[in-house]
Parts: sequence; C-alpha cells; structure tokens
Amino acid sequence: MRRDLLRLLNPRAIAVIGGGAWCASIIKAAKMIGYDGEIFPVHPEGKMIAGRQAVRSLTEWSGPIDAAFIGVNRKATIDVVRELRALKAGGAVCFASGFSEAGAELSDGADLQAELVEAAGDMPILGPNCYGFINALEGAAIWPDQHGCSRVERGVAILAQSSNIAINLTMQKRALPISYVVACGNMAQTSQAEIAMALLDDPRVTAIGLHIEGFGDTAEWHALALKAEGKGIPLLALKVGKSEHAQAATVSHTASLAGSHAGANALLARLGIPRVPDIPSFLETLKLLHTVGRLDRASLATVSCSGGEASLAADTAHGRALSFPPLSEPQRKALFEALGPKVALANPLDYHTYIWRDTARMTETFAALAGPDTGITLAIVDYPHTDATDWACATDAILGAAQQTGRPYGVVATLPELLPLDVAARFMAAGVVPFMGLTEAITAVEAAALPAAVTPQPPLPGGALGLAETLSEHASKTELSNVGVPVPASLRLTSLEGLAAHLAKLRFPLALKAEGMAHKSDAGGVALGLMCAEEVQTAAEAMGGVSWLVEEMATGAVAELLVGVTRDEAHGLLLTLGAGGVLTELLQDTVSMLLPVTAHDIKQALTKLKCAPLLTGYRGKPAANIDAIVETILSVQDYVIAHAPHIGEVEINPLLCTPTRAVAVDALIRKARP
Repeated sequence: MRRDLLRLLNPRAIAVIGGGAWCASIIKAAKMIGYDGEIFPVHPEGKMIAGRQAVRSLTEWSGPIDAAFIGVNRKATIDVVRELRALKAGGAVCFASGFSEAGAELSDGADLQAELVEAAGDMPILGPNCYGFINALEGAAIWPDQHGCSRVERGVAILAQSSNIAINLTMQKRALPISYVVACGNMAQTSQAEIAMALLDDPRVTAIGLHIEGFGDTAEWHALALKAEGKGIPLLALKVGKSEHAQAATVSHTASLAGSHAGANALLARLGIPRVPDIPSFLETLKLLHTVGRLDRASLATVSCSGGEASLAADTAHGRALSFPPLSEPQRKALFEALGPKVALANPLDYHTYIWRDTARMTETFAALAGPDTGITLAIVDYPHTDATDWACATDAILGAAQQTGRPYGVVATLPELLPLDVAARFMAAGVVPFMGLTEAITAVEAAALPAAVTPQPPLPGGALGLAETLSEHASKTELSNVGVPVPASLRLTSLEGLAAHLAKLRFPLALKAEGMAHKSDAGGVALGLMCAEEVQTAAEAMGGVSWLVEEMATGAVAELLVGVTRDEAHGLLLTLGAGGVLTELLQDTVSMLLPVTAHDIKQALTKLKCAPLLTGYRGKPAANIDAIVETILSVQDYVIAHAPHIGEVEINPLLCTPTRAVAVDALIRKARP
C-alpha cells in the first residue's frame, strides 16, 4: 500500500493531543520553524497548553485535521488513532513507547503494535516511539523538543531511525540546508523507505540521507533506489551495526565471514547507495551531494600553501577508491606561468605563498588543477578565527576558479572550526562545497564517486529459517553435482571389507575423509595422497569411525577459493567469495554480494580479492580457468534459488581452480526440511 504522506508532512491544521510538557514543546517547535497554520491542543479538561485553550475532544474541532501529535500513553494511543482515522485525518505522529521495541521488557508490546496498525488502516502514522518531523520548506513541524532547523528554499532530507540522532543532526552548523527531518521510530506501519519515496516527489529535495538501524523489506528499498535513480536524487546511508558478531554459532567459514555488516554492505552496493561511517562524514557528504551531486569520476586534485597539508591529503586518500591524476602538459604549463620556477608541480600541489594576495594568479592556479580527469578540486584553506580578512584573496580565487572552469570545487578546512559560517554560506551559494574537516571531505568525495547504478533485479529475500540440518559432505556434493557443480569421483565406504575391489573404480592418488566429524582437517579426519588400498585402510583405521568418503584427488590447482552462501535474515541470501583452503581464516580475503548475481558480477568480484593475481597467473605461472570458476558459482546459485526458502548455508571450501577446470573438493549444505 502506498499511503499519501503529503498531507501529513505539510499540514495546515495540527492537533496536539495530551497534556504533558511534550505537547507544549510541539507548539513551541512549530513557532520556531515559522508555522502559520492552525494548531490546537486537545485535552479532556480543556486546560490551557502553551497559551492556547484546548478543546476537550477531537470532535469539538470543526475543521479538517491534517496531522496530529499523539502524546498520551501507549494504550490510549490506539484509541486516538482509531478516532483520527474515523475523522479522516491526514495522519499522526505516535509519541508513546512500549510497543515492539520493548519486547524484552513488555510481553504485550508486539500485540499492541499490531492493534495500532489495524487501528490506523490506510491513515499514515509515524512511529510509535517517534518524535515526528520538521518541514523547513513549508515551515511546519511536529517535534516535541528543540531543533536547529530554519526555513530553506531547497535542501537535503534526513530520515533517522533514532529520534535523538535526528535532534542532533538538526543542530549542525555546517552550512548544510536541510529541507526535511523525519524521525521514523518503530515504523510499525510507515517504513523509512516509504517515507523517502514520498520525499522524492518534492523537487526541492536535493539528496536524502538515511540513518539506518535495520532495513525491513529489501524489495521496498530496491523500489526506492530505482525511483531515486530515475529522478536523479542521490541517497546516502549511515548504517549502524558494523561491530555486531557475524553469526553466533557457525558450522562453516562462510557464516563467520559474512554477517550482518557484510550483508548490509552488499545490499547498499546492490542499491547503489554509498555508506559512510560516522555523523560528520554523513553531513559533509550530504553537503557535497546537495551542492554538485554525484561526481563523474573517482579522482581529485588538492591545492594548498603547505607541503604538510598536501601530504595529509595524500595520506588521507591512501587506500581509498580514489586517485590523484598526474598533471597534464597543459596543466603544467598553466601552473608554471602562474607560479614560476620555484614551485614543484604535482598533484597534490603545494603552491607555497609566493602568490598570496595576488588573487588573479591564485585563481589561475586553482583553475589549472581542474583537469578533465579530475572529479573534484579541493582547495585546503584554514581561516583563522581571530582575524580572517587576509584570507579573502583565497575565497575570491576559489570562487573565480569554479566559475571559470565549471567543474566541481570544494574548499576544505582541516579543522571544522577553521571555516567561518558566513564564508561557508558564501561558498554554498556559489556552488562550491565548504568542507569542514579533511578526513570527512575525502570520505565524502569517495562516497559521491562510487558507482551509483541500481541492480535491476531486487535481492532474494532472507527471512527466518526453520529447524535446519547439515547434510553430510557426500550428500552435499551429490546435490551440488546434480546442478552442474564439478566434484571429484568418489565413493562412500561403510566397511573396509573388499576395499581393493571398491577402489578399483577410482584413480590414485586418493583422499580419505572420516564422516560425521566437524572441521575434519583439524581433528585428523583427512588423509591425502593415498597411493594404494593398504594406505587407505591404514588411514581409515587410524581415524576410527564407521563410514568414510574416499575420492580422487584433484591436481594442478593454481588457487583455492571459498564459495559460500549464507542466509542473512535481514538482507537476503549472501554470496561470499574468498581465498579458500587453509588461507580462509588467515587472510579474511572475501567479497560478498546478494543473490542473484550475473557472470559479470562474479568476474568483477573475483578481481577485488587479494588472491586475484593467483587466478590470472602469478609470476609466470598458469592462470586459472575463470570461465569454469564462474560457471561453478552460477551453478551454486541455481541450487540456492531452487531451494531458496529452505537454504541456511551452502559452502564449497576449497574450490580447486586449475588451468582447465574448477572442482569442489569439500562441500557443506545446511537447510531446513521443506
């Protein structure tokens, strides 16, 4: 269901229901943003609230009710929502807590939340456990606390799942124009993705920042990403949860390597939404996206009057998906003419102070750095908070260079307090990004330059899995071989009698594995390179047990890979590729993607691995058959898709990669019964 949120977010008549201090704060916050519509308190005693006479009931109000703040207890909230719906109100903010978010403390929380959703029907509600929203474009707010927003003509929208985070973000003093702030609360009915989709329809919204604790319906997020892509409005994520353990109990390497953090990254990558690590970077990236939008290439140039700052810029960008393009001959010529022979020409550029106060030559210098291969040019300028009048030449030069070249420009203060707000506002008005903090600026450039294409297909859903069982290696390989995964020729032994006759079907050397043993290599349950029946029998007797898997050894491997799929309940079915065999846990060299994927996706992912040189022929050694690897991974995907509702894990480790083929020499499947 797509609810009409426009009336709620742009109300002309607001009901404030309840009598606590929060309700008085609602009226105050509306005044702060310049609300000029009708706002009326509702209280059964008809008391004065914030200088306004309350009506005793909603039915006493004769006009329409576009939005309501419900500041009563959780059980009374449900009755009020039901009444508002009957009165055809535009929507409500449910402030009370004690619903599903309090499931550990209150046994009836989830049931009350279900009642709330039923009471609301098709009337949109925000929350519960929600502060509400601020609309700085139209001057409307339902916000029971202080806020730092002021009226703007256009700007970024911020949606936060934490009301306290939302409050703090409104207080920013970074010259970032904020059009909407919405605290999403529990999202019992109206999700964060749905709110964002509604805001995409406002042409004054330049970018949307999303503070995300959990995604919910990934298909809805995919629809949001497609809509944002179609409208050319960038999305940005501040996703929390990086430090959570991947999975508490695991029977495979894949599960321990591909947890919720990897799943969230994979989902955001699939949606084309960049992720930043902290609030300062979140605000600075939104500032960049608001001012110049996404960058057309992942490269930058920096200019400063200090070698120290040039070095800091280079070090801060090191290891990121960014480059400093070398200066072209036309650039070197223009810079030499502006700076003379005493300055070493390079990118990053330390232009010294020979031309300080010569605005024309400074402008020529800054403009020359904005080459055709440069995504954005950053001038590092720290304005002293004592007296910055002598820094006006730098401001004018940066503005002149941006106007002259028409390319994206930014000014960077290495410390946030070294860029005065009035100067930052002047840069913003001219389309130059005023960055506060060097690390945050580089983070923002990287985020804005990441590929933004949305994968056409939505990810396969995850969801909870019922009681699952782990198949034996033999059974796992049998199921995978049925969909085309190459496995070694093998047989299962339940007795050692007549061993030589059984082994006649196989070619030596052989591998022997004890069945029913977890982490067999560590427990002495694997013997390799067995050259005759006697060696097989000796190894089996040493291992003990009642059954064994014996198989032909694959030879000629140039690399070993891990191929695994785990069920990430929050994000979907997650494919993890990485260094396999004994290197899996040692290197932690993995890349993860949500299914489904294409052959192109797999090839691109393989190039991102540290072990990728082994696959392409390291130091003159033969290369692996990449096409065979890709076909094997696609076969694993076919199996997973065919059994998607029941799959817990699928892992091949290692997948032996040779110049001619790829062979799954060990495999595991964990799935629930249909």
